[in-house]
Parts: sequence; C-alpha cells; structure tokens
Amino acid sequence: MTMTFRGASVLALAVAGALAAPLAQAQTHSAADTPAAQSQSVAGVVLDDQGRGLPGARVTIVETGAQAVTDRQGYFTFATAPVAGDVTLQVDYIGRETFTQRIAPEERGNAVLVAPGEATIIVTGAIASGTVRALNQQRNADNATNVLSADDVGRFPDPNIAEALQRVVGISIERDQGEGRYINVRGAPAEFSAVAVDGVAVSALDPTTRAVDLDTLPSDIINSLEVTKTLLPSQNADSISGAINVVTRSAFDSRRSRFNASFGGSINQYGGSDVRGSAFASTRFGADRNLGVVVSGSYSRTDRQVDNVESVWDVLTRPEGGEVFGIIENLFKDYDTRRERWAVTGGIEAKPTPESRIYLRGSFARFKDDEFRNRLGIIWEDGELQPGATDTTATFTKARLEKQFRHRVQQNEILTVTAGGEHRLGTALVDYSGSYSTSDQFYPRRNELLFRSSLRPTLSYDYSNPDNPAFSLFRTGEHLQTDRYAFRENTFRNNITNNEEWSARGNIALPVPMGANELELRAGVAWRDRTVVADEERQRDRAAGSAPALTLPQMLSGQPSQNYDYFLGRKINPDLANAYLDAQRSRSPRRMPDSITADYTADEQILAGYVMARADFGATDVIAGVRVERTAFDGAAPTFNDDTGAIGEAAASARYTNVFPNLTIRHAFTENLLLRAALTRGINRPNFVDLVPRVVEETDGNVIVVESGNPELQPTLSNNADLALEYYVEPLGLISIAGFYKDLSDYRYTLTRAGTYRGQDALFTRPENAPDGSLYGFEVAWNQKFTFLPGFLSHFGVFANYTYTEADINVASPYAGRSVFPLPGQSKHTYNASVYFENDTLSARLSYTDRSDYLDEINADVPAMDLYWEGRGQLDFTASAQVTPNFTAFFEAKNLTNSPGVRYFGSRERVYEYERFGYTLFSGIKLNF
Repeated sequence: MTMTFRGASVLALAVAGALAAPLAQAQTHSAADTPAAQSQSVAGVVLDDQGRGLPGARVTIVETGAQAVTDRQGYFTFATAPVAGDVTLQVDYIGRETFTQRIAPEERGNAVLVAPGEATIIVTGAIASGTVRALNQQRNADNATNVLSADDVGRFPDPNIAEALQRVVGISIERDQGEGRYINVRGAPAEFSAVAVDGVAVSALDPTTRAVDLDTLPSDIINSLEVTKTLLPSQNADSISGAINVVTRSAFDSRRSRFNASFGGSINQYGGSDVRGSAFASTRFGADRNLGVVVSGSYSRTDRQVDNVESVWDVLTRPEGGEVFGIIENLFKDYDTRRERWAVTGGIEAKPTPESRIYLRGSFARFKDDEFRNRLGIIWEDGELQPGATDTTATFTKARLEKQFRHRVQQNEILTVTAGGEHRLGTALVDYSGSYSTSDQFYPRRNELLFRSSLRPTLSYDYSNPDNPAFSLFRTGEHLQTDRYAFRENTFRNNITNNEEWSARGNIALPVPMGANELELRAGVAWRDRTVVADEERQRDRAAGSAPALTLPQMLSGQPSQNYDYFLGRKINPDLANAYLDAQRSRSPRRMPDSITADYTADEQILAGYVMARADFGATDVIAGVRVERTAFDGAAPTFNDDTGAIGEAAASARYTNVFPNLTIRHAFTENLLLRAALTRGINRPNFVDLVPRVVEETDGNVIVVESGNPELQPTLSNNADLALEYYVEPLGLISIAGFYKDLSDYRYTLTRAGTYRGQDALFTRPENAPDGSLYGFEVAWNQKFTFLPGFLSHFGVFANYTYTEADINVASPYAGRSVFPLPGQSKHTYNASVYFENDTLSARLSYTDRSDYLDEINADVPAMDLYWEGRGQLDFTASAQVTPNFTAFFEAKNLTNSPGVRYFGSRERVYEYERFGYTLFSGIKLNF
C-alpha cells in the first residue's frame, strides 16, 4: 500500500472522527434518556488494612450486577450506576474473603472500601502479599498477561530486569558474562519484544539491534513487571512475542507515607565482591490526600573476575589430503570487571477530583562496565598444519603467539519522562500523555595494546575434552619468554549512539447502551518520532616509532594471570598500559575508511490510530477492533572512496502502512476458571543499522568480518493465534496452559559467508528477508501455596513453569543445500522450578531455571559451522527473616551450580567459547516503614 505520511495523518484522524459520531450520539442518548440519579457515577478505591491499594480487585454493584476492576493503585470507576439511593458494592479478591460495603449517595464519587483486617486475610506472608496482587491483576486482565510484583522479584536473587523476567513462564534470557541482558519471549528473538517504562517506549542502546539491554535497569526500582503476550488495538503493534512494561512506584499505591531501604554485600567465588543498596519514599498531601510525591533510588556495584577461552574453528585441509575440523585461533581471556548501576525514579501525581488524575513521572538509569582484559593468543593459522590431524587433535609448526592488554569502558543511559492525565467527562473517559525518552550508549574507551612474540614454536592441541582442552604450550612455556615479545600495534575505538524519541497519545472511551449487556467503545491516536545517531571513531598505529618506551617485561605487574588451569604469565600493569595508551591516542592515525563508514543516522516516524469495542456478555467478554500504523523511515550512512579519498553519503527511505485487526475473547466458566482466545497481528521493523546502506569492517581477533546493510529489507509481520486456560486455585494459586502459533512473513535473518576483502580472507554478513516462517508451542504454569496441608507443611509452596517451542524459517534460495533454518534465539525447552517456605517471619526459596540450546548465527556456506549457545541451568537460593515489623535480614546464593556459558560450532565438541563466572553469596538487611 502506498500512502504519503500526511495521508496517513488524515487517515488516523478520520478513523477517530468516524468513531466520534456514535460516541457523541451515545452520550446524547444517555443524557437525554437517563435520569440524573441513574447516571451518577460510582468511583472509589479498594485498600487493605495497611492502606495499600489492591490492584485487580473485582468490584460488583450488587443491585445491577455491573462490574469494574481496580487499577494498579486500587481505584475503580463505574461510568453509570442506574440505582437511586444507597449502592451495595461487593469486592472479590483472590487471597481474601469476599466482602460487601454499603455506599451512601454522598459517597458515590469517592468511596473508600477497606478490606477486613489480618484476622480475615486467608493468606499471609510477604510472598503471598506480592503474589496475591499479581494474580488478581492477571485474572482480571482483558488479554493474556503475566504480572510480577516487586515482592515476587525480591524473592529471587535477580539484580536486573532481564533476570527478573526469566521467572515468567515462556521467557528465557541471553547473558553477558553470566548476567542476563536480553530476553526471548516464547522462543522469539529478543528484537520481537518491545519494552516500556511506565508506558513510555524504551529504545535500544546498542546501535546494531532493536533489542533493549535490560541489564541497564535494576530490579529494585519497580512496583511490578507486566508481560503482555496478546496485544490489544490500543497498544503499539511493534511486539510480535510480548510487550514488557516496567511499572515504577506511585504515591497512590498507599494512602499513608511510606519509606523502605535495603543494602548488602557479597563475596564471589572467582574473586571480587558486590554491594547493593536502594531506597524508596512516598507521601500524600492535602485534606483528601489527593496530591502524592514519590522518589526512589538504587545503586549496585559488582567486581568480578571471569575466565574465558575462545576457540575459532574452521574446515582445514590436511597435508596428506582430506579435510578435518580444526582450530585456527585460540584466545585465553582473563577479565577483571567492575559493573555499576545507578537508577532514580520519581513522580508527582494528583487527583483533583475522584474521577480525574494528572501526573508527571520520570526515570533515569545508568549502567557502567569498566573492564580490564589480559589476553594470550595462539594464532594457529599463521603456522603450518602437520600430517596426522584429526577433528580433535592437531600439530602446527611456526604458530604465532600474541599478548594483549585491553581497557574497555561502556556506559548505557536510559531516561524516560512522561506527563499526562485521565478525566471522566460525563460518561466518557479521556486519557492523554506526552513522553520523551533517550537511550544512549557510550564507549569512551576501547583501547588495546598488542605485543607479538618472535618465537614461532611447534605447538599442538587436544580437544578430546572440549571443556578442558590440552595445549602443549602450557607444558613448554614459550609464552612465558616475555623478552621475545615486541610491539605490534595499538588500537583505539570510541562510540556514541543516541536514540531519542518523542511521543504523544490520546484515547477516549465511552459506554454505550446495548440492552441488558455492557458495551464500551474506545478510539485513540498515537504519534512517535525516533531519531538515531551512531558515531564511531577507529584508530590504529603499527609504526615502530609508536611503541611504548617500556618493553613488555617492564610493563608486567606481579599479579599472575590465570585462566582455568592455564597459567598465562603475569598481567600487564594497567596503570603503565593506560599511561601509554592515553598519551599515544592523540597521535594514532585515524583508521580510514572504517571511522567513516561505521556511522549512520536514521529517523522513524509512526502515526497510529485505532478503534475497538469491548462487549460484556456476562460470563464472556469480547474485544474487537483494528489498529492502523503508518511508518516513515529515512536513513543515511557515509561512504568512502578508497581510490580518491572522497567522502560521500548513501541514503535510504521507506514508507509503508500496516493494518492490525484484533479479536480477543475472555470467557469465565466460573470466577476462577477462565478461557482466553485471541487472533492478533504484530510487527517487527528492521534494525536501523540493517536498513541504512553502510559497509563496515569489524575485527574479531584476527578474523575480518565485513557487515553490510540492506535498504530493501521489509518489516517482519506475524499473524498470531493464542488459546489459554487458567484456573485460579483457592486460596492462592494458579494452574494454566496456553498454546500459541505465529505465522511469520519476511522474517529477517543474517547469513555469514566466506570471501575476500582488500586481499584478505574475510567473513561477510548481510541481513535478508525470508519469505515465511512459523513459531508455535505451548506453556504450562503451576503456582500454589499448600495451605490445604496440615500444620508446618501448609507453609510450603511451589512455583514452576515449562515452555515448549518449535520454529523454522524458509529462505528464498537454498544455501549449502539448505532452505529451512531454525529461528535464531529459539530454545525448544525452557524451565523454571521453585520450592518455597513462608510463614509470618521466615521465607526461603530454592529455584532452578534452565533453557535448551539455541541457534546464534547461521553459516551459509558450511552448515556444520552454525554457531549455537548451549542451554544453561542455574540453581539459586534465597532466604529472609523478619526480625521486627520494620527490619528484615536476607541472604542470597546465586549460581550455586557454577554453570558455564558455552557457545559451539555445529556440534558440542567444537566449543567456540567457554566461560565461567562462579557463585555469589550475598547478604543484607531491609527496612520498611
């Protein structure tokens, strides 16, 4: 479909206008035909005995049977209540006994419903408190939604949002140095999941992807995490697998002032320590306490030493004939890292009247990774393969040895600000907001100093045990002859990537008489404008005159460099190396054309409009609607002419309109047995870096990788079918099963091919579209506290889930005889299992999470060289004791299994990367007032 962006604006406004007539007519009908006493609304809040709002409570007007569900702060509204005089409200909430409260006419606009006190609460304890809130929100949601409360998150040793989300059924995580960074929802690539903070879309930090680095956001700033697996027309369509909303705290979560804080520290198995602390305060002002202020802060620091070995495999030709799989390069990496997170959230909210709300909220998070790395390299391919090589053993003459120091600093920042309001005008509900967000990534340092040995020894390896291969080097010790190393090169890189987005939205909802049933019409428009600027500088100097004044032996410290059982020698003194690199950087020549062609700019504007209707047929709720999104993309990348040195620019543009129909059904066989079904459509737009016409050289060790964009890429679309059955177990629990199917078109994948670049062997990667593909599977979950057991056993409970997925993509033409590929990032099996104990003062939880192997990269030429991540299981333990009502001590043990991170080529015996992180033991205290 071809349409100008201005035309799309007119279309969206026309969609809203088309709905305005029936809305206005319905409102006129209501005002003209309904007595004033009958149209008076009923609004209020449902609180527990501590003054905290109860989200997800079902409130029923007994006289009419009309129902409403409380929001995140416990507020509810009935647009009309056709009953004169007193009104009886009934509140149904999982984990508490149902209660009723009589409301006089003067209380209709500001009813305060307080659940009976502790004596009538069915389930007590901190885990129960958080689980109760989450289950009630999930039960009464219109669409398939999973909710994790802050209490739930706090019962696992999960320092960031990614690790917290791995506990949700259907979600697995991708890790960096053992810590969760990206999420995969229902086996889909990380880019298929949109992320928002308080409803504000968060852009990716990394310039190469749309996936959001969730390790930037600490888990202790949240009030809850909401995972929407089936979208509604009112939601942005850019989420094929799941939309994540990080909900921060609100002053209206409680009627009283609140303060809590926590802090603690740890020891790590492989050295280093953690410190972590957070604080939160909120209060409300005014005679009616209708003005609230909230602020929270978080800080964490992790010092860690990580062991890592990388082995680059290839197909080698033996001197005596025939081919074997062999190693062309080994990198032994010894890391010393410090990761720090800062985060602050705040908000001002007001409810000038019981039926109106205005707010200003903001959040800021910063992640800094300061990493020193000593690396020993064996460059086998620079030598000569000797006869007798097998797929696990080989001997090379004239192998090359290298020793490298690297200091890399990465800093991520995410800022979100949103202001808006919600008002009831007659029977219509109007809400609006304007938002601004930035996601910035900086690499102020990517400095490297490389030495190369003049020795060209004969070396051999044995990979009979791929997790602990043997190398003759560590018996003969040629790498320890440091006087034979000479300066080879220095390299410098610094990156700045800025993602900036402005957005605005407005919605109107109006109940319309429909006989004995309820019908709500809703319409809205939304606008988003995102700008991306990626700027990178690269420098390298190999001139002999640029060598440091100190020789390698003079630059070594007294600290040993140990990688597993491999003794790498002594570490390079970071102060001496940094002093040299800082002084040399200004003199190191700019690397052309890489410093030019690595940059790009992009702008993406999305204008959307939707209409939907929600009909309540008693036990069945039906939502039907359509969303239309118009996308305008403009991107550019610099070009460099190797012959003339001229710098130019290549540009690309795209305009397209997509329609997203939606049908969502929620049927209640009983109050606690629900069926959900949905037919939806979603979109994943191409990564900006893939759309712009850029060609850039990357160096991975001694391997040259040439990446190029593809301006002809199309967005990936998915037609989705979902069916779920949920049973909410009394008094506290959930058993559910859900099936899903996603029909993918124009799935975007990246192939790696071998070739030559500037006269050198290289690997080429380029994104392409696959005509079609599919992703399907099912998930089951069981969450229950065993209150039906006698005595001591009644304090135990279980939290478990399992997800099975199958996926494949069909490419346009075969590569090495293959035309069907698995979906990158998709694990066939994902597990979570936890057993917990909790009473009024003590809680403990033993939890295990695991996922099966998944594809990372496709090799177009050699199927046996596809790159996979091995599935990884991890055992954790947490415990806490409430010493006083305001003081709690806690303990966490993370990664007790010391599970490694492993990547391999094609088969598990060809290990590419083997990394261990060790366990962490953390303890601290929490204060709550």
